[in-house]
Amino acid sequence: MKILYFGGGFVGACSAAVSADSGHEVLVYDINSKLVKNLSSFDRDKIESSLFEKGLGDMIVRNKERIKFTDNIHNVEKFIDETEAVLMCLPTPEMDSTGETNLIYYEKAADELGKILKKRNKGEQNQYVLVVNKSTVPIEMESRTKEILDSLGVKNYGVGSNPEFLVEGKAIEGSTKPERIVVGAWNQKDFEIFRKIYIRFTGASSDVNYIEVNPVEAAAGKLLANYLLFSRLANSYDVVGRVCEKFDGLQYENIKKILIGDSRIGSWGFYNSLFAGGSCFIKDARSLAHQLEEKNAKNDLIKDSLIANQRQLDDFLARPAKELNYNFSGKKVGLLGLSFKRDSNDIRNSASLGTTEFLLEKGVSEIKAHDPVAGDNYLNYFSKHSDVKKIKLVETNEDAIDGVDVLIIATDWPQFRQIERIMKEKLPEGALIMDGRRMLQDKYEELAEFGYDIIAVGSPLINHKK
Repeated sequence: MKILYFGGGFVGACSAAVSADSGHEVLVYDINSKLVKNLSSFDRDKIESSLFEKGLGDMIVRNKERIKFTDNIHNVEKFIDETEAVLMCLPTPEMDSTGETNLIYYEKAADELGKILKKRNKGEQNQYVLVVNKSTVPIEMESRTKEILDSLGVKNYGVGSNPEFLVEGKAIEGSTKPERIVVGAWNQKDFEIFRKIYIRFTGASSDVNYIEVNPVEAAAGKLLANYLLFSRLANSYDVVGRVCEKFDGLQYENIKKILIGDSRIGSWGFYNSLFAGGSCFIKDARSLAHQLEEKNAKNDLIKDSLIANQRQLDDFLARPAKELNYNFSGKKVGLLGLSFKRDSNDIRNSASLGTTEFLLEKGVSEIKAHDPVAGDNYLNYFSKHSDVKKIKLVETNEDAIDGVDVLIIATDWPQFRQIERIMKEKLPEGALIMDGRRMLQDKYEELAEFGYDIIAVGSPLINHKK
């Protein structure tokens, strides 16, 4: 097949790479010239400088004969005549924290696509094409897409839905060995196109859960899945973790064993963290709440999950003042972890952002920030902040730890579990350790004996023993 991708970000690039790996001829169009240049370089390091995703660079390089990237719309026009499917992978951010989806990027792209589709086959539009919403969109978006294309005179097409359920950091692994693939269409003709796109997963030998529904159900399923996962995390932080913080003698990890021993509860989401960030959970929960409000339906449980998540970060950052009468003013802070999770350079809704805002507001003298891959994105986020000069990107764990008054762990990079020796050498006695990921949970008592106060999610205050 010939497949066109509108949007070459995380979703578009990963999906396109897997399509090319499946044998399809793929063109990815994006208006971000720098991104296109790096992806088109077929150099793994340059690809990962834009999109750090394990295996993505290698897969693109391996399939360079079948995948192309462009920021030139004329190349799209040349490709469109034999294209059977167009996958829409556009940003759909939240509008001013209202929960309403900002569709400006999507609608502009749909308008641009419609004008191209109208001209295909010298205006005859002989080639049937399926336009697929792969971005996370409002539940009834399929009808809005059709409205845009119809208004432009596009004919001989269908609109489907194919939501992305990938986990950042494991997207390529998840694409080649998916738990489920969900496709939404109104007729068998469109389902047949989907089956061709995912031919590697629809054969008789495949054990992938391939689910065919209508486009509205597919879009709703994505939003509901993300909400349910998000609410599980909020419960783990705000209820299970909070109980372990408030009652002496409770070890979070032991309570976890008790709970996940019940198969009805299951193990996913039972870890503690200072915040659940990323590009999807918060945005999608707010979107679902907003759409229910528009239908005059109650959404209290969704809103409670959002409140609980923000409360987790606020409470964590407030604990030094409440429990130690600690004043951040003038302090040097080491911040380990800037991406919202390990194995990603994505800082969207990262705990590091809110943490940094808090620290600058409290008047710290310096923030020494380190992350294996997300440093440039983090620093760019704060580039226009009035106190950006207080932020110093450092290259190693040792640099972030050396001589600081407070050490905060905000991301679960596995190498942060191995910093005990560095802390004993570089972190001054009397420093405060704030473990927002319980990365050092098996060393808390030992570190307290060494002279550090410890505030960790899921644990009461651990005072230094010296």
